[in-house]
Amino acid sequence: MKTTVSQQQLAHGLGIVSRAVSPRSTLPVLANIMAATDEGRLRLSATNLELGISCWIGAKIAEEGSTTIPARTFTDLVSTLPNEEVTLALDTRTQTLNVRCGASITDIKGIDAQEFPPMPVPDLSNGLELGVAEFKEMIQQVVFAASTEDARPVLQGVQMSVVENQITLAATDGFRISIRKATLATPVKSPFNIIIPARALGELARIAGDGDQKVIMALHLDRSQVVFHLPNTELVSQLIDGSFPDYKLILPRSYKTRTILSTSALLKACRQAEIIARESNNVVRMDIKPMGEEPGNVVIDALSEETGRSNVSVEATVDGSNLLIAFNVRYLREVLEVIKTPNVVLETTANNTPGLIKPVDDEDYQHVIMPMHLG
Repeated sequence: MKTTVSQQQLAHGLGIVSRAVSPRSTLPVLANIMAATDEGRLRLSATNLELGISCWIGAKIAEEGSTTIPARTFTDLVSTLPNEEVTLALDTRTQTLNVRCGASITDIKGIDAQEFPPMPVPDLSNGLELGVAEFKEMIQQVVFAASTEDARPVLQGVQMSVVENQITLAATDGFRISIRKATLATPVKSPFNIIIPARALGELARIAGDGDQKVIMALHLDRSQVVFHLPNTELVSQLIDGSFPDYKLILPRSYKTRTILSTSALLKACRQAEIIARESNNVVRMDIKPMGEEPGNVVIDALSEETGRSNVSVEATVDGSNLLIAFNVRYLREVLEVIKTPNVVLETTANNTPGLIKPVDDEDYQHVIMPMHLG
């Protein structure tokens, strides 16, 4: 292999794929990034066997070939090189990659590409086409609610349900549920229900652009894999086996108090309260007060024996009865950070039943939070 690429493109490509490198694998090759010539471009790939990312960058190919290079060494080296052309030349006998850029010459010992796990070649002809900007927003509005605990693997995933022209993403950690729906441009022939690791979707949102480009999703159910194909990037993920909780049973069907607040004002109040509440299990008490003809308000109160007390009042439109309820303030902050509308609705019934948060005039997004003990 002998090829020349721009330092900027190479650094960008390595930044994308290195997130899939396995730092603690018993297989040394999984700590490497594969570099391979591919139809006039250079393909960089990394995998930890559960998540794989490939990125294609423009290159002048003098000689075809492939190898794998230690990810950290290669990424750190390229980041220090000047913004000039980089020549990569492989000695196939010793599997040593010679990296030349300006006055810099470095030899890196690699591992034969034959030892690298093969990346799937997706059949995109029957793939599901999604708008990148909307799908990225969908991911961001649910992925934070997935569990980070290993005890229940299904809760570490996001359920994707597609029926006709309706797509729904849902995630829960047992204390909150985030659900986002959207309408597809083209109905699917066969409905499906899968669980994708939250980490994989988080990486997809990170590498996806914000333009009007498309992402094509291809399912390989026989291998329990899903592939997301972008113009110069491909992400493959193992699916999670198991039954996702039937969250529809927990969604509140009615409410006794409906509170409309400014999203930014409530978010600011939660951020202030969290400074105190983080010392006391993140508990905040919300005192929801209707004021008849006058605008109502919500008092957000955080108390810590060690740190002190925070008390913030936010003006609100309250329809219903007075209610004192406690929530995890981090959960409140995280959902408010992904709601784009100027105002947000909080629907509550009692201090021991879930609260429902959603954007005003938008039924496509719902977030349910379990209450905490008032103490």
